[in-house]
Amino acid sequence: MADAYIFDAVRTPRGKGKKDGSLHEATPIRLATQMLQALPARNAGLDTKQIEDVILGCVTPVGEQGADIARTAVLMAGYDESVPGVQVNRFCASALEAVNMAAAKVASGQSPMAVAGGVEGMSRVPMASDGGAWATDPAVAIPTHFVPQGISADLIATKYGFSRDDCDAYSVESHKRSTQSWQEGRFAKSVVPVTDILGLPLLAKDETIRADASMQSLGSLKPSFADMGKNYGFDGVAIQKYPEIERINHVHTPGNSSGIVDGAAAILIGTKEAGEKAGLKPRARIRACASIGSEPTIMLTGPSYAAERALGKAGMSKADIDLWELNEAFAAVVLRFMQVLDIPHDKINVCGGAIAMGHPLGATGAMILGTLLDEMERRGAGTGLATLCIGAGMGTATIIERV
Repeated sequence: MADAYIFDAVRTPRGKGKKDGSLHEATPIRLATQMLQALPARNAGLDTKQIEDVILGCVTPVGEQGADIARTAVLMAGYDESVPGVQVNRFCASALEAVNMAAAKVASGQSPMAVAGGVEGMSRVPMASDGGAWATDPAVAIPTHFVPQGISADLIATKYGFSRDDCDAYSVESHKRSTQSWQEGRFAKSVVPVTDILGLPLLAKDETIRADASMQSLGSLKPSFADMGKNYGFDGVAIQKYPEIERINHVHTPGNSSGIVDGAAAILIGTKEAGEKAGLKPRARIRACASIGSEPTIMLTGPSYAAERALGKAGMSKADIDLWELNEAFAAVVLRFMQVLDIPHDKINVCGGAIAMGHPLGATGAMILGTLLDEMERRGAGTGLATLCIGAGMGTATIIERV
C-alpha cells in the first residue's frame, strides 16, 4: 500500500444560502468548476491528465446539481477529457467521504492522483429537494423512529445536560474565532474568491460571520424546533426511543446551529511519486480514515465513534492528536463530542466553524480538512483529525499528519 498525500486544498468563501446571498447567481456547476480550475492554476507543474478521478460530494443531487455534477464540472473546468468524475452522497460528510475514497484509490495503487471535494448551492437547490423514504414514507419512518435533525440536536442537549446558555456561549466563541481567523489571514492560503461570468468578483470572504454576536443577541432568538417537536409529534417519537427523557428541552436556534450557505471545495491527493512528477511538494499524509453507523434517532453522536475507529486504524490515541475539527452542525454536537473524548475547547475548531461561517452540506468535509491543514502548518502542529456528524446516524473521520 502506498501513502496518500495532500498536495493542495482550496475552497470558496461561503455565501449566504438565500436569494440575496452573494453567491446566489453562481450555479453549483460554476462553484465546483472554479475550485477545479484553481488547482492547476496554483500548481503550474500539474497536468490534468495525471488526475485519474474527481470525486465530489453533493447532498441534494437534483436539478442544477444533478446528473453527476462532478463529471460536468470536470468538463467545464477544461480538464483533459480522460478525467472522469463521480458524485457521492454521505449527507453532511460527503466531501470528507470523497477525500477518503480518493485516498483509498491512491493508497491501493488504482489512481496515482485524484481530486476530492464537494459542492452545494443551497440558495438555488434547497435542502431536502431530493426527498427520501426515511423522512417521507411512514412504513420506513415509524419503525426507525425518524425525527428531523434539529430534534436530534435538542435530544442530545437534553440527554447530556447542555443548556441554552451552554449552546449560545459556544456559538459566540465560534463567531469570535471566525472573525479573528479572517482578521489574521488564516484562511488566505485556501480561500479562492468566486467570480461571475465576466470575471468580476462575487465574494471573497465568508458572508455569515457576525463579529458582534453576544449572549444577549443570541438569547433573543426563539428555539427553531419546539413547534415541530410538539405540534408534529416528533418530541414523542424521540421520547419513545429514549424513555428516560421526560421532555425535550429545545435549545437550538438559528444562532447556535449551522448556517445555510453556498460553497465548494477541492483537495488534490496523490502518491509521493505522482507529486514529484508534477513538481509538487506534499503538505500532509492521510494516515487513517473511517466511517461508522450510529443510533439514528439521536443521529448526531457518530463523530466520537468515527474518531475512535480512525484512531484505532492508525494505532493512535486521542493524546496523539494536536488539533481537532468537528463540523458545527449544532452546538450540542460539538459539546457532546468534547465531553465524550475529553477534548479541551482550545484544541477543537480553533478557527471557528459552521455556526459562524455556514455549512454547505456537500462541501463542508473538504473545507474543514483544508482549514485543519492550514492551521496545523501555521502552528507547527503534527497531527489533526477532522470529523462530521451525519444524517440517519453516521460519522466520518480522517486523520492527517504533516509532512
